[in-house]
Amino acid sequence: MSMRRTFARLKHRPFWIAGGVAFVLLVIYLSVTSHPLDVPSWWNFKIGHILAYAWLMFWFAQIWLEGGKRLATALVLLAMGIALEYVQGMIGRDFAYSDMRDDGIGIAAGWLLAVTPLGRSFAFVEHRLAP
Repeated sequence: MSMRRTFARLKHRPFWIAGGVAFVLLVIYLSVTSHPLDVPSWWNFKIGHILAYAWLMFWFAQIWLEGGKRLATALVLLAMGIALEYVQGMIGRDFAYSDMRDDGIGIAAGWLLAVTPLGRSFAFVEHRLAP
């Protein structure tokens, strides 16, 4: 079997999905906790939002290689970010449209990172651990 075909299929897809779900739950928890993290900003961009959503998109983009599934993932993550922002407003935390923007920037960055050779990291790990 060629290296490309090996990389196209993840043998441990449920493991990778479970890890991604754990990261989603962590983002949800950090978004609604009464003791939020003090995340640095850079030029009115919240680095924590950008990094969190970039990581989520990068993670799931390695599981779903097809463009349509990646687009669906991006839209779900964006919807999650928007919904969490409204939830924060309802529970007395800061509501900011700029946080939604930063989530979107992170999603785009994660997608772009996933189309580089790093976007095959899971497959590379699986191939190296169990050839």
